[in-house]
Formats: sequence, structure tokens, C-alpha cells
Amino acid sequence: MFVSIIQFPKIKEGQDQAFQEWFKWSNSEFSKFPGFIRRSLLEPEKGGTYAAVVEMEGKENFMTMHSSPIHAEAGKKVIGLFEGSPTPTFYKIIIQ
Repeated sequence: MFVSIIQFPKIKEGQDQAFQEWFKWSNSEFSKFPGFIRRSLLEPEKGGTYAAVVEMEGKENFMTMHSSPIHAEAGKKVIGLFEGSPTPTFYKIIIQ
């Protein structure tokens, strides 16, 4: 299994609801890709910024999704809500 943890930048003031709606919409689109397992939005308990965990069957599945037109569209829809850019980190699960 392949996992990406995405650290989102600060969301512009008053845009949290719009960001969460975007995340729900983008989940519905990304879930259509082969190898998609789950994509979860994480909210910090004590300040900080949102993060997401993306779980795919393999890195190839993730890269197909990541390089798709719908991913580009999703990026265009959300970029105006951020004060910066998301930072992804990639992992492979070695022990479960």
C-alpha cells in the first residue's frame, strides 16, 4: 500500500467551510480512480493546519490520479483558499 500525507498551508480567514466542502467534492472525484482506498482530512486538536492522509494500492495508482485532469482542476479550485502551497510526503507501509 502507498500512503501520502499532505500538510496543507494555513487556510485564509473565513475559508475553512469552503475548504472542507472542496475536500468532500475532491474525495468524490478521486475515489473513482483505480487503486483508491481512502483519503481523510485531519484537523489538529490544538492549533496548526489541516493535513490529509491518502491511501492507495500503489504509487502508480497515486501518480495516475495525481497527474490527471481532475487533479489539476481540483488544484485550481482550492489554491485561492490557501496562504501557501500544500506539502506532500510519500510513504510505503512496511508493517501493519
